Amino acid sequence: MRQQREPSPSDSLFWPVVWAVALHALMFAMLFVSFAFAPDLPPARPIVQATLYQLKSQSQATTQTNQKIAGETKKTTAPIYETEQLEQKKADKEKQAIAAKAAEQKQAAEAQKADAAKKADAAKQAEAEKKASEQKKLAEIAKKKAADEAAKKKAAEDAKKKATEDAKKKAAEDAKKKAAAEAAKKKAADDAKKKAAEAAQRKATEDKKAAALAELLSEDVGRQQALADEVGDQVAGNLDDLIVKLVSEQWRRPPSARNGMSVEVLIEMLPDGTIINASVTRSSGDAPFDSSAVQAVRNVGRIAEMQQLDRATFDRLYRQRRAVFKPEDLGL
Repeated sequence: MRQQREPSPSDSLFWPVVWAVALHALMFAMLFVSFAFAPDLPPARPIVQATLYQLKSQSQATTQTNQKIAGETKKTTAPIYETEQLEQKKADKEKQAIAAKAAEQKQAAEAQKADAAKKADAAKQAEAEKKASEQKKLAEIAKKKAADEAAKKKAAEDAKKKATEDAKKKAAEDAKKKAAAEAAKKKAADDAKKKAAEAAQRKATEDKKAAALAELLSEDVGRQQALADEVGDQVAGNLDDLIVKLVSEQWRRPPSARNGMSVEVLIEMLPDGTIINASVTRSSGDAPFDSSAVQAVRNVGRIAEMQQLDRATFDRLYRQRRAVFKPEDLGL
């Protein structure tokens, strides 16, 4: 018979070791699954240690086996722990990234909120400025309207005042025209009276002259000569008045003529009374007045009354006659 071999200590520990390894493998698998689906927690201590504590009461061989298994388990657990640490770090980084992103989003939200608040403030300020501008425009419009109304009122008052002044002025002008018409009418009447008186005087002078001439024809020669001289002087005086009268009718008063002036003019005539020349022999000092007097004499043209004089008297007195003219003698 074959001699049976006594089981060695290694043979007696084989199955317990196998069961222990299988148990630990199952536990490691469950831990791995729990770590994959469980929330992030601090790393758990290996359960192998608890198992080792429970096996302290076993035999020395079992203890050695367990120590061997624990060493192998430690070797197996170390990569798993490192993996768990890496996973934890990765999870921490993801959490940090998520937290950073959340902080960034929060900051962005706060920035958007601040920007929205800023825009709202800007909109409120713009609205306030717009409202103030509109109120200012309304105030300016009201002010302008008030100014326009005041201007219209003043213009109406000025127009009314002007109309009153124009009415007064027109009334004054009408009164002045009426007074001027009455004065012109009175002057015309006075001129007519004056002309009538001069005509009457001229007629009386002519009648007196005719009587004197008739008397000269009936007296002796000596008396006739004396009467002729007397009548000639008288007639000469009347002719001088006639010359002044005729010249005054032709005279046009210059603006520079003043009362108190006097000009002496030499008048040259023919026996029929035609004036052939007039010139200044003594000036008044005012050339326009001197010229106006000379022109008035020339405008007379002819004095028919000179034919009443005999040739000797005409030659002695009126062929060259000096006459003095003054503005007050010639008329207004």
